[in-house]
Amino acid sequence: MQKRWIILFVALLSISFLGLFYSGHEGMFTDIDSNLNFADIAWMITATIFVLMMTPGLSFFYGGMVRSKNVISTMLQSFIAMGVISVIWVVVGFSLAFGEDVGHFIGNPGTFFMFVNVGGATDKLLAPTIPLALYALFQMKFAIITPSLITGSFAERVRFSGYLVFMILFCIFVYCPLAHWTWHPDGFLRQMGVLDFAGGIVVHASSGVAALAGAIFLGRRKESGQPANIPFVLLGAAMLWLGWFGFNAGSSLAANSIAVKAFLNTNTASATAMMTWVVFDCLRGRKPSAMGAAIGAVVGLVAITPSAGYVTVGESIFIALVVTVICNMAVSWKNKKNSFDDALDVFPTHGVGGIVGTIMTGIFVYNATENITYWQNLLNHIIAVVIVCGYTFIVTYALYWITDKMIPMRVSEKSEKIGLDMSQHDERYGIETNRELAEYFDHGVDTKS
Repeated sequence: MQKRWIILFVALLSISFLGLFYSGHEGMFTDIDSNLNFADIAWMITATIFVLMMTPGLSFFYGGMVRSKNVISTMLQSFIAMGVISVIWVVVGFSLAFGEDVGHFIGNPGTFFMFVNVGGATDKLLAPTIPLALYALFQMKFAIITPSLITGSFAERVRFSGYLVFMILFCIFVYCPLAHWTWHPDGFLRQMGVLDFAGGIVVHASSGVAALAGAIFLGRRKESGQPANIPFVLLGAAMLWLGWFGFNAGSSLAANSIAVKAFLNTNTASATAMMTWVVFDCLRGRKPSAMGAAIGAVVGLVAITPSAGYVTVGESIFIALVVTVICNMAVSWKNKKNSFDDALDVFPTHGVGGIVGTIMTGIFVYNATENITYWQNLLNHIIAVVIVCGYTFIVTYALYWITDKMIPMRVSEKSEKIGLDMSQHDERYGIETNRELAEYFDHGVDTKS
């Protein structure tokens, strides 16, 4: 048995025993809190389910883009996050992100350790009309999808066990601090008046920049090829689009008109971006493609995320169009320069989309009651982007380095040639050519398994 799996099992065993000593007292889940609004509860349960659905959607979206010998491994990298991050969030993640403020930078890890004091009662700061446990579950789904987004950058070449360790470290040292800065009432970006309705910088800018760091650290693939299953990409995009209604409209935390506005803006922006991507491709001499339509729709969802509950529907169209054109050009620039191997274009779509979308939020959303000028408001959003991107890149690159010292993150050249489905998981999506079949036999893989 390899030491890495023994360590991970011992960690799970330790957490399970901790659960015996840190179990919440009976009666924490009751309806006696007079502040509970049952319409809000019903909507937030629904929204939470929708957001979780985005991660399996992402697995199809990414899985269809890689070669056939890496489909299962790529999909599993997203799917496994639902297990890993859910456990980390219960143990300490929610405390670090939303626990009692420590220096406007991080939450006290002991505030909600093992979800103690997270029950059916409301919280006047975080969840004024819904149970705190429901709020924690809703935020958990955001924490789950963020490291999943990163996987597209190092697809087809990362060791699965190394990825698991990196994902844990990223959640603790990058995602949780960013969530605290931006969404906790005492976080320093929130105190600056920076607005991020549903994760433009916390989720998308951070995952895009982390993806860039990963692509640079792990280096280029030995070879690349055509997408294995474009219908998977369309299915994944559809699931993401549907789930994003919970992602954005749920961020109102209530069944109210703000949720409806976010719902409307989300659909409008995605539709606009899908059409913009396809038409802009055609203007540049390409044919309209299913892949382009799917990517465009997702870019529109990213673009409107930081401002979904604030802007008008007309502004959502403008934001989606501008961000989509910029992201399309960023993808083309990346492919032309060929300077780093971001396999599935995570940085030029999610990273650039989150960054530009956040700046557009500073342009279109201004509340004069915040006692800051319009230009200071815009400058604060730009400063927030610079801080988040700088922190994320430096810390994430360090986490890649630390993880690589514990477990080599990149698979061997032989494993990469065989494909990660077989070399990492002993599973196979399909062998499409005689050449691929010969490669499996040449490398001594049991194709009957």
